[in-house]
Amino acid sequence: MMGERAKLFEEDDLDLSEFTPKEGPRPAAPDPEKVREVSEAANFHSREPKSAKPRDAKPVEEVKAAGPAEPEATKRKPRYHRTGRTVQFNCRTTQACSDGMYAIADQQGWLVGETLERAYAALRRELEGKPD
Repeated sequence: MMGERAKLFEEDDLDLSEFTPKEGPRPAAPDPEKVREVSEAANFHSREPKSAKPRDAKPVEEVKAAGPAEPEATKRKPRYHRTGRTVQFNCRTTQACSDGMYAIADQQGWLVGETLERAYAALRRELEGKPD
């Protein structure tokens, strides 16, 4: 199959003489203010950041007294351990249940996976002791 490459065009002689660079000066760019006016009139606002305006500085005491506008979600520290547990277990639960599992893990010094395994073992023991 070593031979000539396939041809892109039917003709071997491709005449590109019609394609020449444009002559003359480039058209002038429109006035940026006019472009801004037309864009904003069409409800197309710029994504460029607006220049920083000096804002009223509040004393630190006022900011601390006011507190955050919305309660911040509590973030847990990432937990990185090499345990050999490789299967991920996801489920939806209530916030109270999730917080409780993490609280038990923290109190006992267990990993979250270990806490789940112990909860599973306890449930199995409970179910084996009760008839259906």
